[in-house]
Amino acid sequence: MDRDQKIYEELKQKIRDWDREYHIQDAPTVSDYDYDMAVKSLVAMEREHPEWVASDSPSQRVGAGPLESFTQVRHETPLLSLDNSYDAADLEAFARRVEALAGKVEYVLEYKIDGLSVALEYKEGLFVRGATRGDGEVGEDITQNLRTLRSIPLKLNRPLDITVRGEVYIPREKFLRLNMAQEEAGMKVFANPRNAAAGSLRQLDPRITASRPLDIFVFDILKFEGMKGSHLENLEMLDSLGFRISKAYPYAGIREIVEKIDYYSSLRHDLDFEIDGLVIKVNDLELRNRLGYKSNSPRWAIAYKFPPQGQQTLLEDIVVQVGRTGVLTPTAVLKPVKVAGSVVGRATLHNQDFIDEKDIRIGDTVIVQKAGDVIPQVVKVLKEFRRGDERVFKLPDKCPECQTPVIRVPGEVAVRCPNEACPAKNQRQIIHFVSRDAMDIEGLGESLVMRLAGEGFIRDITDIYRLKDHRSTLEILEGLGEKSVDNLLAAIEASKQQPLHRLINGLGIPFIGKVAARTLAEHFHSLERMAEATYEEFVAIREIGEKMAGTLVTTFEKENMKRIIRDLAALGVSQGQTVHGEVGDSLKGLKIVVTGSLQQFTRESIEEKILSLGGTPASSVSRSTDFLLVGENPGSKLEKARKLGIRILTETEFLHEFGE
Repeated sequence: MDRDQKIYEELKQKIRDWDREYHIQDAPTVSDYDYDMAVKSLVAMEREHPEWVASDSPSQRVGAGPLESFTQVRHETPLLSLDNSYDAADLEAFARRVEALAGKVEYVLEYKIDGLSVALEYKEGLFVRGATRGDGEVGEDITQNLRTLRSIPLKLNRPLDITVRGEVYIPREKFLRLNMAQEEAGMKVFANPRNAAAGSLRQLDPRITASRPLDIFVFDILKFEGMKGSHLENLEMLDSLGFRISKAYPYAGIREIVEKIDYYSSLRHDLDFEIDGLVIKVNDLELRNRLGYKSNSPRWAIAYKFPPQGQQTLLEDIVVQVGRTGVLTPTAVLKPVKVAGSVVGRATLHNQDFIDEKDIRIGDTVIVQKAGDVIPQVVKVLKEFRRGDERVFKLPDKCPECQTPVIRVPGEVAVRCPNEACPAKNQRQIIHFVSRDAMDIEGLGESLVMRLAGEGFIRDITDIYRLKDHRSTLEILEGLGEKSVDNLLAAIEASKQQPLHRLINGLGIPFIGKVAARTLAEHFHSLERMAEATYEEFVAIREIGEKMAGTLVTTFEKENMKRIIRDLAALGVSQGQTVHGEVGDSLKGLKIVVTGSLQQFTRESIEEKILSLGGTPASSVSRSTDFLLVGENPGSKLEKARKLGIRILTETEFLHEFGE
């Protein structure tokens, strides 16, 4: 191997290590910009030396073109399903059957992740094939799609022949953002994270799969000659090989597990992935072999299913809202009902196709639950309760705000108002621009935006920075007054120095949320440079898919957007990285979880603080968490952190150690 090829191999390994830190350990040690530059260097080397390119190269994550169809794969080791249980009696009956053969037994408890089960096959440490579970005996070859998941290693840390089983899923927050982007783009929304994961993996074009926020937990070995004696030992080995493993908790008996069911059930809302239950397994593999299998399930494992979260209520009306991209969204007005811990009075109905498919009518009795345990949605109509006076609903032919005839683009499910000057579109855009995730202008909330828009003070986001010219008029508006106007104008002035990623997010570009906005800001460093970028430049950035890249180019080509950018610059709004966007290193590489109410920070501002110090804010406590920041009235995360021995800091301790 000559010197150049050695440099290439070292760079390839460095990128693999960075992928593991970022996607498996949740502890990145390199900026997105440095990562992108390294990948560009790798690709440049491969262009000069195509003979060096192998299947384990990070450049091959999305290397194949669209497939015509998926081929079938017969699994060497069947991917079995599990028997279900729904109460303590079922679990105790399972334990009696196991312990009748073995006496005292150690069990392992894992989360039952609501995703899509897959088998991953490695030869001499290289990923060679991946397949869906299918019916357990025969699945579909989705190797090219699975290669796009950066949490699946293309090369293991040792050259082994091994086949493992994992669960592909979409993290809860990313699922919500995906659905919001789908809805804004007029595309069909996903019913739940599992459907989104399954649909994403079964795309014939791997580039579409690559654009979806898929992740994986590996939880079992299907075939391997060097199997350890227990499930926990095998998980440790999988971790050492480079897999992202499922968390497993040992218990000395089934009674201990039964006593913990409510605890684990309460944790489900704190996890960043969706679970629909727990899995209980015998830890000892020799005992598993003695217990054996039934026709399609093992005798040494059982699933405990959580009860459904849905609640029954009355759908009293359907109202239509016009979003910032012009999409008309029907919303159900419900008789208030408590769902998953909070009172729900409204639920999204997404689009006309969704209403028609479920045959939802005004006056129906419906079942409501929360998608991703967050957003209320109608999941079922109880037609047996119909009285005959229910009303069929159809979206209007004209925009309810500006009366412009609506359009439906072929291939989209959304109905849109095409009027660029539609006041509802502009108002929703302004509300988004001033929100906490964007420019965070304190005092300029939704109701005041609507009022100022109605009075003619604000027509688009640039007019926010012209409000100072109307001070005298603002002061005489009911409910404001001199002091309120002073505070409002001061907040607007301060927002001019918000970091670039907040401005990018505030522009309301379809598919570009706060995470993608931060990635773009770190890559381009100025809005001017970003607006001039080509499609090829955008799509080359990690986390920016083809659809995002296309939307960015289209958005910045619009004359109205060009005008807005020019006007914002003229009005003094910073369009480059500011002091607020500079990143320190006192939290570099640390993963921090926050729980409870803080005195000096909102949830958004503490996340900004953590990011500004180089840390990574996380939503759930795990063994990779470095410390838990605790405020008043902490939730179950505190108990979990104590159990795992994770360091716990109060707000005062955090500020003392890491600075004001």
